[in-house]
Amino acid sequence: MKNILVLCTGNSCRSQIAEGYLRFFAEGKANIYSAGIETHGVNPKAIQVMTEDGIDISKHTSNNVDEYIAIPFDYVITVCDNANEACPFFPGNVKRFHQNFPDPAKATGDAEQVMNEFRRVRDMIKNYARDFISREL
Repeated sequence: MKNILVLCTGNSCRSQIAEGYLRFFAEGKANIYSAGIETHGVNPKAIQVMTEDGIDISKHTSNNVDEYIAIPFDYVITVCDNANEACPFFPGNVKRFHQNFPDPAKATGDAEQVMNEFRRVRDMIKNYARDFISREL
């Protein structure tokens, strides 16, 4: 079984959303993890927009990448430029992928505008995760 790590800055939004979709699309054919260079806690708005799409990430935890150094990852996906630059070395035959997604936690405007940005980023990540799983698994 393949091990996939999704890495972001704070493991609060983008990597959590990606973990949820990768798990969904992998259908049990891979172990999916997400982590951050730092830990900021899972963003409630990320949980909300995933729930709207039928995926429950409410039990996810915000984890630091150092917790997973001993896992032999097959794939590491960085979902923001900061994580890509700060990504630690993973030994072995690890395939690295990078896709910079906007940070929805930095969205401005009224509540509806902020949630719309979360949905927009969620949908971008959903498409990426679907394509990644169909291509790599």
